[in-house]
Parts: sequence; C-alpha cells; structure tokens
Amino acid sequence: MNSEISRRDVLRGGAAVITGGALQRMGFAAGVDAARGARPLEEVSYDQVRLKSPLHLAQLENVRSVLMGLSDDSLLMPFRKMVGQDTPGDDIGGWYQYRANYDYRKDDAGLAPSATFGQWVSALSRMGAITGDRSLGERAVRLNRLYAQTISTEYFAKNRFPAYCFDKLACGLMDAHRLAGDNDALEILERTRKAALPELPGRAVDREVVWRQGKDISWTWDESYTLPENLYLVSAQMGVEGSVYREMAGAYLDDTTYFDPLARGENVLGGRHAYSYVNALCSAMQAYMVGGSEKHLRAAKNAFDMLTSQSFATGGWGPDEMLQAPGSGKVFASLAKSHNSFETPCGAYAHMKLTRYLLRCTRDGRYGDSMEQVMYNTVLGAMPLQPDGRAFYYSDYHSRPKAAADSLQISSNQEPISAAERVYSNHRWPCCSGTLPQVVADYWINGYFREPGAVWVNLYLPSVLHWTEGEAKVEMELDGTYPDTPEVRLRMKTSQPIGFSLKLRIPAWADGATAQVNGRSASLKAVAGFATIRRKWRTGDVVTLVLPMRPRIEVLDQAHPETAAVMFGPRVLFALATDPVVTSRANVLAVRQAGASEWRMEAAHGPVNLVPFTSVGDRKYLTYIQVVG
Repeated sequence: MNSEISRRDVLRGGAAVITGGALQRMGFAAGVDAARGARPLEEVSYDQVRLKSPLHLAQLENVRSVLMGLSDDSLLMPFRKMVGQDTPGDDIGGWYQYRANYDYRKDDAGLAPSATFGQWVSALSRMGAITGDRSLGERAVRLNRLYAQTISTEYFAKNRFPAYCFDKLACGLMDAHRLAGDNDALEILERTRKAALPELPGRAVDREVVWRQGKDISWTWDESYTLPENLYLVSAQMGVEGSVYREMAGAYLDDTTYFDPLARGENVLGGRHAYSYVNALCSAMQAYMVGGSEKHLRAAKNAFDMLTSQSFATGGWGPDEMLQAPGSGKVFASLAKSHNSFETPCGAYAHMKLTRYLLRCTRDGRYGDSMEQVMYNTVLGAMPLQPDGRAFYYSDYHSRPKAAADSLQISSNQEPISAAERVYSNHRWPCCSGTLPQVVADYWINGYFREPGAVWVNLYLPSVLHWTEGEAKVEMELDGTYPDTPEVRLRMKTSQPIGFSLKLRIPAWADGATAQVNGRSASLKAVAGFATIRRKWRTGDVVTLVLPMRPRIEVLDQAHPETAAVMFGPRVLFALATDPVVTSRANVLAVRQAGASEWRMEAAHGPVNLVPFTSVGDRKYLTYIQVVG
C-alpha cells in the first residue's frame, strides 16, 4: 500500500448490502452473519484477560478510586429528593444533583440528576469482574438495594430524561446481575420498568421533537432511540422470560427516520446529535444479533461508512456534538470555530461498542482498525476523572488561523493561531463522567474474540488471555511495546498440545507485515484484515509479529487536501506548536523519532516536535498542519 494513501480511504470501504435467508436466533450472540454463514464471534469475559499496559491500568485505577470514594448517601441523594425521602449525606453537585427549580437557560448544575448512577453501577460490576476485588461488586449490589427503596413513577415524572436514565439503570442492573452476582437485580429492573412506563413515550422519539406538552426545549433532549441495545441484552440474559423486554426494544427502534433510510443507503446523519445517534447504531446491531434483523445490520454498516467519511484523523467525529451532512464543509469549518471537536469518553464508548459488534458479526478487521484508532487518539489520552466531578469532555482539534483567509503563504504578520489544548469541562459530573468508567473497563473485552477452534487478536495490548480449547487449558501472553515499537510477541502455554487457529489483525496501514513461529517465517496472508496461523500449539511456542510503521498523511477531506494530519502506525502525531505549521509532503514522510514518544519534522519555520495524544500533557498542540508541495 502506498504510504501516502489516506487511511480514511481504506477504512471507508463500501456500504455492502447483506442478502440471504432468514436468520435463526437462540438469544444473544446466536445469530449468523448472512454473508459468511457464521455465528458472531464470542466476547471474552472480563476475568479472562489480565491487562498489563500501564496507561490502561492507570485509567482503571483512576476511575475505580473516584467511584469508590463517593458515599452511598451522596449517590442516592437525587433519587431520594425526587421522591420526597430524607436526604442524609453531602450533595456532590454538578449535573448529578436535583434542583426542582432548574432552568437550562441559567443553570448548569442540575441538568441530569442521577443520570450517571446506572453507569457507575455498571462500571463497578465490570471492574469487580476484572480485578477480582469483591468490594467493587458488593458496592454495586448495595447501591442497587438502596436505589430499590426509591423506585417510583414520581422520579421519572420529575426527570427531563426519563428514557436516558431508565436506559442507564437497566445497564447497571443487568451488569450487576451477570457480573456481581446480584440475584435481585432483574426483579429491581422489572419494578423500575413498570415505574418508568407511564413517563416514557412508548416509541422512539427523535431528539428535539416535543412529546411532553408544556415543557421547555431541554425536555426534548431525551434519547429514547438508544433504549433497544440494553433492552435486547436484558432479554437475551433473561431467556424466555425476557420477551417483554424484547418487545419493548422493538418498539423503540428508530426505524422511520433513521434505520430505514440508512439501510437503503441514504445518509441522514447530518444535523443529528452525534453521540446519541452513533450510540443508537448499537441498538441496530442488537436488533440483528438478538432480534435477527438483517435490515438493522445493513443500517449499522452503512452508517459506519458514512460516519468514517466525516471523521477526524483521530477517529473522532461530531464537532460541537453534531453530525454533518455530506459536502457541507462544516467539519473543516469547525477547525477554526470550535474547541469542542469530539465528545471524547461518550463518543469513544459508543464507537468502541459499535466497532466491537460489527467486528464480531462481519469478521472484518477494518472495524478493529477503527476501534484502535479511536482508543489511542482520543479516550486513552483523556485527563483523569477528579473526585470533585471535573471530567475530560471534549478533544480539541482547533488548528486554523483566526484570520478569515486560508492562505498557505507564510507571513510574519499572520494572525496567531488559537491552538488546541486538553482542558477539563466547565461542567461537573457531566455525561462523560459516566461513560469514562465504562469504556475504560471495556478495554479488557475489546482485545480478543473467540469461536470454536480459533482465537482472534484485535488489539495488541500487553496482556494475558486464558481459555479452554477442547480439553486443553490455554494461556497466551501478548508482549511488546506496540505501538511505540512494531514488534509483538505471543507466547503459548497449554496443558496439552492442541490445534486451533490464531487470527491476527493486520492493520490497513501495516504494509509488509511479517510473522515468525519459533523463529521460522510463517505465511501471513490477510483476508478482510486478519491473517491466520493454524497449527498444533504447545507450551513454549512463540509467534513474533512485526507491523511496520511509516509516516503517512491523512487529509481532512478531498476538498481541503492541504489540511492534513501526520500518522504513524495507529496514532496521530500532534504538532507541539501554536503558530501554523506549513511543510512539504516530503518532510512529513521523512518524520523521524527523536526520543521516547516524540518525533521531529522539518517545517517552513524550522523543526517541529510531534507527540501522540497520550503524551501531550498540558502543552498546546495542532492536530492538523498545512502540507504543500
């Protein structure tokens, strides 16, 4: 592959149409990919993976510490206030608090009382499964018991986001049941569902559409169209007893205005709220995986291609939380107008779920490429969640001069650029404080997938995976410092010799990838982004994979070919500069490493240092530079 070809072009692909006969379903993950006649790949469980990456572990410890530091009474306070119960403890404030007289035109604190509670219960349950720390799961169960004492329709009646909050509560209760051993969680969920029903619209209602009369516009920001994902998952968890949740999921599929046109290949993303409508695509995937609807798989695949075509080089999307119409030029314009480029933890959570589902169903490595791109260039570089509720909300890609002219000529009196920087949100306990703990926990299940006779390696994170293959117990250790270096090693330990296929994702940018088994060259032919090594494995076998990394250029879009990002492997290299950086194509392709996680590039005004997002720190930076010649 030519190193100058935009990776976006490789990822975009075509909007394939799935055809075939009726799909048979037997609950979650029992569907088939109509194109391949295979069941979706299985997720590994949280406790099957031991992650060793310092960056990932640091994020897990950060969110664990913050969530465990919040008191039970503080977390229950908005529920108790809204149903008229006593409220001991301290109010943590921010979006999480309840204010009966909240006015969105004047107030920030009080926007979404209790909205992140279910997400935090979910995260505690997931982290408990990951770490084996029983106190995390016990905390989740205890919080559910306390919440159960407040269940009332009154809570949903006073809530401007009843569907959003019900969705998060359902997720938390479901995860507590399956991961923390909460035997009462599903009964609590059913009580919650019955309490919520009178205050839900009964169908998918698009954002900004009035369905509660006599309320201000902030009451139209609810997200009923995201409900089906967790409802389908709950129904699969419950089996035959979950039929009411499956029926409810079907009622909230946003078909008429969203999934139906997407399935036909019509791009209806423009003007929609970015995070929630991308998150809704996860509902489409569950409509396929649990409900058997090929139409919804087609809609999700088409939408992913449409989303990729308007994404930044980081994989992020939705400047100012809005998706854009094709050809509008608004993504380019946002570089000069906005510092709110990508709603990072929320957007990454939705994106990584969607790509996980798509990869499992299609076995196409481009979805793994996209997941990896978003992980390294957005959420893995998020600033730590703080105990007072300060959270990293937006990634900032502001990188064009304030001057109206977009001249590429260097001028000593050119107006200075307003560079990008990592900053905390002005909001305390915003939505991203709920999704960050969830996306961080999901690092543990995004790296590997399984099917009988094969293990699929998606992310090359230092880790240990253990599983049972036939009658053999297998442990595979992934070692290396990827993506700082191109070499990855996988060491096998088996209770007895056992044959299975090792499926290795070969990123689209890794031209010339090679592999060795026990020091001998192995054939590495990638099909749909995965290469297969099939053999009888024994303890001590070592696979060495080399994924060559070269600098390459990714333009923002074809209308602005001079506005480009510098890519190296899966990562964007951000220029540590505040003035416009103008350089040549040859200089970009000659970027050289100058130290640990630092590169250097020649430019018109002299050498420029570049770093990955995880190394930016508190320095100002540019995502996009001007490439000429």
